[in-house]
Amino acid sequence: MTHRAAKSRLTEADRAEWLRFARLVRPLPGRDLAPEAPGADGPTAPVPPDSAGGAVEIVLPTARPAVRAVAAPRPALDVGSAPPGLDAASWQRFRSGRMPATQKLDLHGYTAERAYHALRMFLNGAAANQVRCVEVITGRGSGETGGTIRREFPFWLNRPDLRPLILAAAHPHAANPGSVRLLLKRVR
Repeated sequence: MTHRAAKSRLTEADRAEWLRFARLVRPLPGRDLAPEAPGADGPTAPVPPDSAGGAVEIVLPTARPAVRAVAAPRPALDVGSAPPGLDAASWQRFRSGRMPATQKLDLHGYTAERAYHALRMFLNGAAANQVRCVEVITGRGSGETGGTIRREFPFWLNRPDLRPLILAAAHPHAANPGSVRLLLKRVR
């Protein structure tokens, strides 16, 4: 027996009971009732049978569209700040450079667009291979603010396609801002 067949076997008394119950339901705070379907008059009470055949007209409330759950935004990744959920000993080991980087990516000589795509491919590959710690060399760049890649790098790490892969980021040495180590999340 299908679900549809089960719905069609409701008695008139069951439908009337459902309509009485449906009128008692109130929407959750901050939510409105679903709009009525075009041409529907909304729920109606059973009409007394007429002499033509005892038919009863029942209009059920329209189904409310499914609400898609939106995940809470992840906190912004800050290079050099301890992330929540990582114990102090692991953070200290990672931050001080005692956790070895298994793979390295050197972005010297790349344009910003090519560097971003290379970074994305590199991190997705490392995550797929369950690599825990990687190092990305952006270079120091020229001028006071550094190069374009170095300036854009923190924004790239916080993009929705890369942020879910990364647990923490830190410079392996305080005197070397042109290199960043990334601690990737474990796949469980």
